[in-house]
Amino acid sequence: MHRDHLRASIAHVGQALRHPEDFAAAWNDGLAHYSLWVWAALAATAILGTTTYGMVMGMLGGPGDVLGKGFACTLAAGLAWGMPLPALYILNSMAGSRLPASSTLLAALVTTSWGGLAMLASIPIAWFFTVAIPHPGFVLLVHLIVFAGVGVAMVDVFHRVLSRLEPAHDSAAFWWLALVGVIGAELFYLLGLFDFRFMG
Repeated sequence: MHRDHLRASIAHVGQALRHPEDFAAAWNDGLAHYSLWVWAALAATAILGTTTYGMVMGMLGGPGDVLGKGFACTLAAGLAWGMPLPALYILNSMAGSRLPASSTLLAALVTTSWGGLAMLASIPIAWFFTVAIPHPGFVLLVHLIVFAGVGVAMVDVFHRVLSRLEPAHDSAAFWWLALVGVIGAELFYLLGLFDFRFMG
């Protein structure tokens, strides 16, 4: 029974990653009902991506640094996306949006799941440069480029999903994503994932 749920959830995650707009629109329009397993699988994809990439960020340190940065990366990313989410829903509602809270949450979850997969895909690049040129400043630059690239892609995914769900109110996504970026950068710095002392 659990195996069937897991298989169905993985299939739904695959659909969400290939066609995020259609996936979110099906829920919003009442054409699909996603079980708790599907929501959990989307969250697990995001967690897997941020945790494993964070572990790569700690490769220049010891095993404790690898585990610590894996946890810190997931914590920082989760807080950066989760903290401003109520503000997005409230501001959208005040502007006349009729988008349900569940659809707003699903749009964010699909985007973070997509971002987690992009982080996983970026691991070979980060690992290669960390091993080839193990200078902390250079490795930090590589990580910053990866995060910038993944961030731009996530902005595109989130904007496309919201545009599909409610075209008249998609502009709020840009302000919310800017807030996510600022909060995320501060958390990554405070948790020691970005240490600019090595850039000199």
